[in-house]
Amino acid sequence: MSTTLEASARNRVGKGAARELRRNKQIPGVIYGDNKDPLPIALSTKDVTKAIHAGGFLSHTMHVVVDGTKHHVIPRDYQMDPVRDFIVHVDFLRIGARTKLTIEVPVHFTNEELSPGLKRGGVLNIVRHTVEVTCLASNIPEAFELDLTDTEVGESLNISMVTLPDGVTPTITDRDFTIATIAAPSALRSGGDEEEDADAEGEEGAEEADAESGDDD
Repeated sequence: MSTTLEASARNRVGKGAARELRRNKQIPGVIYGDNKDPLPIALSTKDVTKAIHAGGFLSHTMHVVVDGTKHHVIPRDYQMDPVRDFIVHVDFLRIGARTKLTIEVPVHFTNEELSPGLKRGGVLNIVRHTVEVTCLASNIPEAFELDLTDTEVGESLNISMVTLPDGVTPTITDRDFTIATIAAPSALRSGGDEEEDADAEGEEGAEEADAESGDDD
């Protein structure tokens, strides 16, 4: 379901006007793009904070209704006060029929219970929680799914294993990049190290015994 935020146009801009808005529990913002003039706006601090905390704020399109006029937008950035940790400004990009975006899409992992590697104690090591793609604003994927069925310890899970919708292209195109791996259990790794140490000690002991035998001769 698309989010809708209510806003009003701002006649005044600048630091003084922004401080006055924040005192009145509002956040300054701007709607720009699509070959139209920027539109300074004021939004409810409560509504914007709620939308951000809901997750995916910068990767979902929404509507901002400014004095009764609906604008189709996507949030592109928001600034936080570095000391007092509150939102000080929000930027929205207007969306036209052919607006193309570069955006981060989350990766969801499915069928973990069907992975032999994980059943044997392997660990899902996530390299990328999101994948950056380019696509039309009207075609933003909600998430990518990566199926873990039949995955084994030591296996790499790459972007080629993800089914991408038509018109959605990763920004990294020069390699089949890794999203996650099935890492060996720590106990198995440490056990292997101990065996190697034992073998090394055995070889050293044998060499010392040979040396002592040679001295006796």
